[in-house]
Amino acid sequence: MDVITCPKCNGSTLVKSGIIKDRQRYLCKSCIYYFTVNKLGKKIDDYYVTKALQLYLEGLSFREIERIIGVSHVSISNWVKEYKIKKPPHPNYHPSYKIFKHNELVEYLKTKDQLSGAGMIITELGDKFMLIKWERFKD
Repeated sequence: MDVITCPKCNGSTLVKSGIIKDRQRYLCKSCIYYFTVNKLGKKIDDYYVTKALQLYLEGLSFREIERIIGVSHVSISNWVKEYKIKKPPHPNYHPSYKIFKHNELVEYLKTKDQLSGAGMIITELGDKFMLIKWERFKD
């Protein structure tokens, strides 16, 4: 059983004090503070948080990232605010991206024309790979 403590004073002198919205309400006798137990939310793996922030820094929008990794654009926006991520200004270009399976990526990279004149990053997304590409020295 989890030991419940008061979120205000960390006291352990608690008594049950009713039920609010199907959650147990408690009263801390030390500081006379009413509270309910924390609701457990859905926890998203840190891997996806990191990938979302990387893609954001590469210039993708919140909704584009949402479509790629399947996490709400609101969650991505909250992570950017939480970690105080500042996107460097890229006024003259917007990167393009493609999703490949392993064998498709190998075939794509075999062509030298695909590799010259552009910067690119390849990142893993589950069982697929994402290639982010932008033109170098673009005015």
